[in-house]
Amino acid sequence: MAIYLLSIEEVKKIINDMEVMYSNINLIDHVKYRIKSPESIINKMNKKHYNLNYKDLIEKINDIAGIRIICPFQENVYVVRNLLIRNPKIKVLNEKDFIKKPKPSGYACLHLIIEVPVKSKFGEVYVKAEVQIRTMAMDFWSSIEHELKYKNKNVTKHASKRLIKAAKQIRKLDYEMSVLANETR
Repeated sequence: MAIYLLSIEEVKKIINDMEVMYSNINLIDHVKYRIKSPESIINKMNKKHYNLNYKDLIEKINDIAGIRIICPFQENVYVVRNLLIRNPKIKVLNEKDFIKKPKPSGYACLHLIIEVPVKSKFGEVYVKAEVQIRTMAMDFWSSIEHELKYKNKNVTKHASKRLIKAAKQIRKLDYEMSVLANETR
């Protein structure tokens, strides 16, 4: 797991540099970092029917290191995305834009699977990490939805529909807050 901790440290440096360079605008509200627990990794590998070996772990599990960047406004999400993908230390392996096309559940976020260089005893190696970039409103909805659906597991179809409706309201709120911010600049 140490190599994944090093990948998070490398991404932290990149984000800190970004925040310093753009300190004149409120680009990022806050950032969360986490390493997936061994139990969670094994559960995911079993669920996806992967072999429980190091090769499948490295090749198929992309979110052992997780970084969540929370931005005040939706336009900031894309500014942060562009800054990350233009960074010479970052290799983008995959991108999914659930903001432009939310999941059926209502989930909205921009996901990047990246690789960053990490110094190891074997020399420099590239390590994968998942970066999620979302607004504060999207993060609020997603945190509540995760708590209700994945930790509780007793969500009715009616409650799921209400969560989808709330996600649509969150998107409207995000838009309105961006409009207000642009009017006051």
